[in-house]
Formats: sequence, C-alpha cells, structure tokens
Amino acid sequence: GKMVILPVDQGFEHGPARSFAPNPDGYDPVYHVKLAIDAGLNAHAAPLGSIQTIAREYAGQIPLILKANSNEALSRNPDPIPAVTASVEDALRLGCAAIGFTIYPGSINFKQMYEEIREIALEAKRNGLVVVIWSYPRGSSLSKEGETAVDVVAYAAQIAAQLGAHLIKVKPPADHIELEEARKVYEKYNIPVGTLAERVRHVVQSAFDGKRIVIFSGGPAKGREEVIEEIKQIKEGGG
Repeated sequence: GKMVILPVDQGFEHGPARSFAPNPDGYDPVYHVKLAIDAGLNAHAAPLGSIQTIAREYAGQIPLILKANSNEALSRNPDPIPAVTASVEDALRLGCAAIGFTIYPGSINFKQMYEEIREIALEAKRNGLVVVIWSYPRGSSLSKEGETAVDVVAYAAQIAAQLGAHLIKVKPPADHIELEEARKVYEKYNIPVGTLAERVRHVVQSAFDGKRIVIFSGGPAKGREEVIEEIKQIKEGGG
C-alpha cells in the first residue's frame, strides 16, 4: 500500500515568502487542501490557522491532521523546542482525524517535548484521534550530517513509537552513522545500510518491526527523476 500526506506548515516554520513566493497560490490554505483532494492523497496536515480556514468546507472530503505544535525561523536556537499551538479540543471542533506533533530527538529540551506529547496523545486517543509524530533529530549534540544519519533516524523512529505514535514521519536516512557506539554495533552485526531501501527497511524495523506506519519526508527540492528513484527505494524498503 501507500500513504501520501500533504503537510503544509512551512509558512510557520520558514516564513511566508520562502515558502510560497515560488507559487503564490500557496499563500491561500484552500489551495493546499484542494491540491491534496485533487491528487487523491491520504490526508492533509497543517497548523491551527490553516485548518480553521478550510475545515468547514473540506473536513469531510479528506482526513485533516492538526499540527499541535510549531517552530519558527526567527529565533536561532541550536536546541529548538516547538511551541504548543493547538489542542485536541481544537482538532475535535474542526473535524480532524488526527493530531500531529513534532519532536526533536537530540535537543537538550527533549524532556519537555516528550512530556507534552504524552499528555496530548493520551487525550487524543481517548477521543478516537490518530496520533502522528514528526520525529526530526536536531540539536546541539548532533552534527548537521547526523540529523539524517541512519542510526539517528532509526533511533528517532523508535522514540516516536515508544511515545505512542500510530504514524511516524522521519527524514529519509543517509548512509552516515553518527554515534560511535552505534557504529560498532552496525559493523559487528553487519546491519545492511548501503542503499536507501536497506536504510528504510532498518528504520521501519526500528518502529516495532513494522507494527507502526512509517512515512518519509520529501526533503529538499529535487529533480523529477531523483524524486521517482527515491520513492522507488522507499517503497522497496517498506516505507
């Protein structure tokens, strides 16, 4: 099977011009939900303001995921911690199918994020909502390359699963190994991570051996052929 979600939180996370100037229709939240519907996607995720703009007309046409926390680019904190910007009550009021939450494994502020999602996930599940966790390693303890290292991404998937996510979103893992302690284990047990498909398979295995849905972000802009090849590799790996 496949699952394709259109998440549009870039305006909050990176700023409106950086996000939408290349395609000015993107300033309007309605454009994104219509795009997701017309493309036959599985869901559309966005922050509170965007969901409020589209919910009345479109909540019954495509599953909506309310992003419950957000970060912004104006403050340059090496150990980011997103602000909680929406609630389970908001998600229910707006007819959403799921609540979404970002965590940054590797940030020194991990404790607060993990405790926040515990409370939000508990309330969401009591009310029949799916819990989606964006698990994006980031923080002063990781190198930039380490944010997508295969050992770190696999660890991030495991953390999200242990925090109670039904659906986990991570970045496509690179062949770099960040942690020396992990490198020894990968080498000792000859864990195959040479191709993207192998790395994806390892990340999915790390999320309860495939018992949780793991999806992978699109990452930076790529050419058509590169995108197609990446999708093929992710599918081959079980993502």
